[in-house]
Amino acid sequence: MSITRLEQMLEAVKAKSKKRLVAAYANDAHTIEAVNDAVERGIIDATLVGDEAVIRKVCADHGIDATRFTIVHEPNDGKAAAKAVSLIKAGEGQILMKGLVSTDKYMRAILNKDCGLMDPGAILSHVSVIEHQSYPKLIICGDVAVLPYPDLKEKIAITNYVIGVAQALGIAKPKVALIAASEQVLPKVQPTVDAAIIAKMADRGQIKGAFVDGPMALDVAVDKESAETKGVRGEVAGDADCLVFPNIDAGNVFYKTSTKLAGCELAAMVAGAQAPCILSSRGDSVLTKLYSITLAALTAK
Repeated sequence: MSITRLEQMLEAVKAKSKKRLVAAYANDAHTIEAVNDAVERGIIDATLVGDEAVIRKVCADHGIDATRFTIVHEPNDGKAAAKAVSLIKAGEGQILMKGLVSTDKYMRAILNKDCGLMDPGAILSHVSVIEHQSYPKLIICGDVAVLPYPDLKEKIAITNYVIGVAQALGIAKPKVALIAASEQVLPKVQPTVDAAIIAKMADRGQIKGAFVDGPMALDVAVDKESAETKGVRGEVAGDADCLVFPNIDAGNVFYKTSTKLAGCELAAMVAGAQAPCILSSRGDSVLTKLYSITLAALTAK
């Protein structure tokens, strides 16, 4: 049975073997509270890398039992990120999470050629799972945060990542819409050309496990009436599970419109590394971080 609301992940993850999360520079209350909540719920075990004195004080201030965690002392934020990555690489954790460390230092540790988490030729991409109250199921989308202007190869990777996340959420054959400004293939509008190529690749079995169609304007992808009015037919039209955006401008505007104006809740992670990486903002709520941890646990191997 597919997961249609984020809270359903909290129960579904219990059917999987428990994974260990390693938090990089976990010196802030939001990170520790979210990790503690996930530990209490039996979703994960956890290792916190950071300034041990600060971590223990945060735990004491918030009534959290610090003995629930393995604490690795590293008071420097950049070194803490590198240490967290090394623990994942050594098999001492299956999920990486960003704490109070800046995004550039966190990503630098993941991308390090000598001791990072990237296989040769791998592509990192951000995957979001957004819950819209007006839509009957979750929307899995990418990329809204990591790849600015993806080329065809990167769009293929994004497509495969959203398919993988959708399948982890119990959608046996997800419906993927390749988003552009128009559902017409326009030679001078490159996103429509790329979308047509990817859709044809899926038709021929080069992309597996999903219905993939495009180009599609957003209304055609998520609204059956719009699809019918415009004469767009197929498995995906009006019923998309996944949205692949043409660039970060389109993706980020959708993401922030969903969260800031529509009040949507979400989960998010970075795919493409040797382990799922949670790239939460310091401003994200504890609930968003909990859902992101749970999503990573569902997808971790």
